Amino acid sequence: MTWDEWEALKADAAARGSTQMQLNQAPAADQGGGTATGTASEDVKSDKKAWATAGEGVKGLKDGIGKALTKLDDGQAGLGDTGGCQSAAAQKELYDSWKKYVGDVSSRCDELGGLLERSGHDLSKPDQELKVELDALKLKYQDTEAVGGQAKEK
Repeated sequence: MTWDEWEALKADAAARGSTQMQLNQAPAADQGGGTATGTASEDVKSDKKAWATAGEGVKGLKDGIGKALTKLDDGQAGLGDTGGCQSAAAQKELYDSWKKYVGDVSSRCDELGGLLERSGHDLSKPDQELKVELDALKLKYQDTEAVGGQAKEK
């Protein structure tokens, strides 16, 4: 396609007049049919039971995580003093980092599950307020730095 053809197509489209496209938005209040910003719409439906079920499911992940943490503890039992063996010291360091990480994941599941359950009851809460709560969780549970496999100076 040459430049002239492109310009002709653009001119034809402009001459026909294009309609405005509005994606993922309700019509503005001044266009009729919409609601004022921040107010509930009768068209939006939510099932509180679905939110509660999702929250319970996320909180339920704690059980499996707890079992995994118990197995991790059992596997570490009997390691004893790690001072005389570099591989035992590395194993202990890796164990400690994973124990903290898995504990944090468990706490994250508990808090996020609670937030989902409460969301089912607090659907009138503004989106921005829910976003602030989710962002606080994200900040609190940032992934930890990798520990295992890094060379140490002697």
